[in-house]
Amino acid sequence: MKTDKLLFGAAYYDEYLPYDRIETDMEMMKKAHMNVIRIAESTWSTWEPQDNVFDFTHLHRMLKASEKHGIQVIVGTPTYAVPAWLAAKYPDILAQTHNGQERYGRRQNMDIAHPMYLKHAERIIRKLMEEVRPYRHVIGFQLDNETKSYDTCSVYAQEKFRDYLKELFHGDLCALNHQFGLDYWSNRINSWEEFPDVRGTINGSLGAEYQKFQRRLVTDFLAWQSGIVREYARPDQFITQNFDYDWRGFSYGLQPEVNQWEAGKAVTVAGFDIYHPSAQDLTGKEISFGGAIARSIKKDNYLILETEAQGNHGWLPYPGQLRLQAFSHLASGSDSVMYWHWHSIHNAIESYWKGILSHNLKENAAYREVCRIGEEFERYGGHLKNLKKKAPAALLLSNEALTGLQWFAIHENLKYNDIVRWIYDALYELNIECDILSCDDIDLFSQYPLLIAPALYSISETVIDALRAYVEQGGHLFSTFKTAFADPMLKIYADDQPHRLTDVFGMTYDQFTDAVNVGLKDITFVIPYTADQKPGHDAADVEGNAIHTADASKSSVHYWMELLQPDTAETLASYAHPHWGAYAAVTYNRFGKGSAAYAGCYFDKSLLKELLRFLCKDADIPLPEAAFPVIIKRGVNEKGKEIIYLFNYSDEAQSVIWYGKDCVPLIGADVIDPANKGTVRNGDMVSIPGWDFVVLMNVDD
Repeated sequence: MKTDKLLFGAAYYDEYLPYDRIETDMEMMKKAHMNVIRIAESTWSTWEPQDNVFDFTHLHRMLKASEKHGIQVIVGTPTYAVPAWLAAKYPDILAQTHNGQERYGRRQNMDIAHPMYLKHAERIIRKLMEEVRPYRHVIGFQLDNETKSYDTCSVYAQEKFRDYLKELFHGDLCALNHQFGLDYWSNRINSWEEFPDVRGTINGSLGAEYQKFQRRLVTDFLAWQSGIVREYARPDQFITQNFDYDWRGFSYGLQPEVNQWEAGKAVTVAGFDIYHPSAQDLTGKEISFGGAIARSIKKDNYLILETEAQGNHGWLPYPGQLRLQAFSHLASGSDSVMYWHWHSIHNAIESYWKGILSHNLKENAAYREVCRIGEEFERYGGHLKNLKKKAPAALLLSNEALTGLQWFAIHENLKYNDIVRWIYDALYELNIECDILSCDDIDLFSQYPLLIAPALYSISETVIDALRAYVEQGGHLFSTFKTAFADPMLKIYADDQPHRLTDVFGMTYDQFTDAVNVGLKDITFVIPYTADQKPGHDAADVEGNAIHTADASKSSVHYWMELLQPDTAETLASYAHPHWGAYAAVTYNRFGKGSAAYAGCYFDKSLLKELLRFLCKDADIPLPEAAFPVIIKRGVNEKGKEIIYLFNYSDEAQSVIWYGKDCVPLIGADVIDPANKGTVRNGDMVSIPGWDFVVLMNVDD
């Protein structure tokens, strides 16, 4: 979806405010150059205080006030938090989960498979759509809110699951028992009528299949909502959903409870909520990684529907960081920045998740910085919107692999998303931009010189064939431990590991163990630095173009190790251990016209960055001289001009030598040497103040 301007705004809740100040708020938003608000998704009980009794007073107040002040609106369907009367009328509308019956109080506690929930949800959606239909400044609709299945294990959900399995196995229970290995511990199912409650299963294949089915419930639910909304929406109005991520106290990794690539088919533009540490912990990694996933959903730009202003405890941004964060979203491909939320709330659980305005609802430091962001979005947005990005590397991610490593954990401190972020963060610090692909994106593999498959535990024969062809035809593949071990239903392949890829990687293994007091030795994947190049802030010590392996040989390997046995592969590193030293830890193999590297263990990020530098050079991917805390992001705007962002995620000013075509500074001209007469040329030094950035635009056609 192309936008005619950058969207800048916040979630706004007139119904939450302690007194009437809607005109004041709208005037303050206009002063901040904000042009959009998100409304309506959180207050079903306000719109329908009693069964079939509706009150849209606050809705129309917000719509009329925003229309008066020239502020556009995104309306959310309010189905993610059910009213008390609905839970009282149908007690089992509150989800039965693996942990038992939910109780009323928190949001997202209902059974999305419950027929009466769906009936009442449809009614409130239709009523809401009828109310907003006359307003021309409503530009789009948000389906629900960060939707999940909420682990529903109700009779309704499990009946649907049995129907799903019947269709999947064509009614053949023998095939199901064989595929899932249910003869083990007498778990065999001999009658569909006797199909047991899935909450008791100890079978990883059956349990993981139910989780896959729960993700399908989300896909179907959003498609169902989208169908209703489309009946009312104008052709010019978009439909979105605010997807989120694996949560570690902030947005962290691939969302385990939603297949976002499938669920995203229900929307016309992908929307995401990204939250991250700020202050001394701001790195931009979560913004960049989240943006890579967001771009992958529709293979297009996306909307940031929620991000923090002042945010959670400890997230209060340093002066300048709110602006740095906003432009970091644009640099990753977003066409919007919207805050959750406009005003801090005066009661309830999120009272201290602070919005732009603090509890006194007056102008403050955050608001003044928002004003600056809004003015710059308005001034430069024509150059920065609809930025198209093309990365040289891609990460291949999988919900099935994630689920598989939940059932068959590597280590309590090493989950699937940890492995994904281990690699993504290292690439980020090296300034190697990276896309995200799903296992359905096999037609896109060949677009990337370097394809990385982290812990692709569960993998289909189709994807294996695609990986083989990718390398054979000249691609460069990098995979890690626990790749190609089990099929899509978590049945372990019964041949040499990694399944049907032993010739591609030129090695195999049949033993693995915990890594205890293990390091790496005989490391050959380090490439020389030029005299003026500096590795990242935590990169391995380089002296005389050779890495000091003393530290690497001690305890640089953590949690997991596979004992690799090379055949045609070259050993890039072996284990430093008195008993495992004969085995390879990292291998590299030429196959067809391409190459395939394999890391059989999890090791220090400083060493990983050295390996990635080696692999990028092998794939002819240019290695930028600058490294974190300087981050470089690129894209091409709709006028065909390359836009380059130079970010500094640190307190200290940083200097970067510009290598490339002549550019003009769009933002940050004050840090360009006046002698250059407003042009940045190849070899020029660009200085970036702490927690600041420079935006350059290529002047050549």
